[in-house]
Amino acid sequence: MTTQQKKRAVLGQISDADIRLLRVFQAVVDCGGMTAAELELNISTSTISRHVKDLETRLGLTLCRRGRSGFALTPEGERIHAETRQLMAATESFRASVDALHHRLGGSLHVAVFDKTASNPQAHIAQAVALFRRQAPDVVIHLHVGTIQAIEQGVMAGHYQLGIIHEHRRSDSLAYEELFGETMLLYCAQGHPLFNASHAPLTWADVRRHAFAGLGYHSPNMEVSHRERLQRSATAFDQESVATFILSGDFLGFLPDHYAQGFVQNGQMQAIAPAQFHYQCHFSAIVRQSPEPTQATRLFQQCLAQAHLVAS
Repeated sequence: MTTQQKKRAVLGQISDADIRLLRVFQAVVDCGGMTAAELELNISTSTISRHVKDLETRLGLTLCRRGRSGFALTPEGERIHAETRQLMAATESFRASVDALHHRLGGSLHVAVFDKTASNPQAHIAQAVALFRRQAPDVVIHLHVGTIQAIEQGVMAGHYQLGIIHEHRRSDSLAYEELFGETMLLYCAQGHPLFNASHAPLTWADVRRHAFAGLGYHSPNMEVSHRERLQRSATAFDQESVATFILSGDFLGFLPDHYAQGFVQNGQMQAIAPAQFHYQCHFSAIVRQSPEPTQATRLFQQCLAQAHLVAS
């Protein structure tokens, strides 16, 4: 038997032990290294290292580099990690299907949300979590934060069972259910020429004369900046980054009014003519069109709808 045939023979015999090794490997990657994964897995770093080495031997691949520069995946490791996430998602889906046949809810539910929703008074995700926990106490909820694109792709790939994003353009692969809104205002900070200045006579043409910090991916923020011909002088990839640019005193930028409220109260930021320079975002829950959502996912959808209906 050739070396290649031996490798194929080994890979054709995926066992429970292999699944456990893959789970360890996924935890190491998700945590950013073996030391960080030690707390997550509750096993020693030396044991984790041995498990990863066993997996590499099992697969006949070098998955990661470990040295003074830290932990880094090889190209093969990147591919195996992606495949592992798919495998774990499929395993979780299988477990959920079995639970549904037994009329019980268990396993895990992965939900991803766009950043800075917790401070939005129109968002009632926390209330939905509480409702869900009362009805499905055995389901472990994992809450992730990401960009719109990362959440959409994660839901479509099965990494997340449900996402909550502000809508920009709809995908035929996803089902949408509207939840709540958000008001975005244009802000400046101390040190900017418009801070403490009169904003009454300002127009969009005036705004264009100042450096603007905007989001660097398709979003309502990008749509507004394109529509009003605001040229980005700085590119951000989340609201925290936009706020940082604004606080430098060099840039204007849009932020959720609820998130910026603390900066305004501290005298660090000012909204610029809010009646004129604003736009609305509409947040929706998204799930895959196919396959059908799990029973736990459907229940969480119902809890989201109930929480936002009661609050409206």
